[in-house]
Amino acid sequence: MAQAPLKKAKSTTAKKSSSKVGPRVIAPKKAALAKQRKTMKKLSSGLINKTERSLAERAGHLELLANVKKEKMKEKRAEYKKK
Repeated sequence: MAQAPLKKAKSTTAKKSSSKVGPRVIAPKKAALAKQRKTMKKLSSGLINKTERSLAERAGHLELLANVKKEKMKEKRAEYKKK
């Protein structure tokens, strides 16, 4: 029985992937909704900043978080020098 010739491997080429930054957001048609989204984003960023600061206060030895402990020490020293 005759055998078929061996199959050759296809050369794989790198496909271009579209670089999407994030999920697409549809802009609201009403101005009130746009304003609401903007204030919500602003307030949520403030909350995140506050929680990170509180975590940094508790774990002052971690250098990854903000150096709140060092800032407080500098303020105390400045107050002490004023007296």
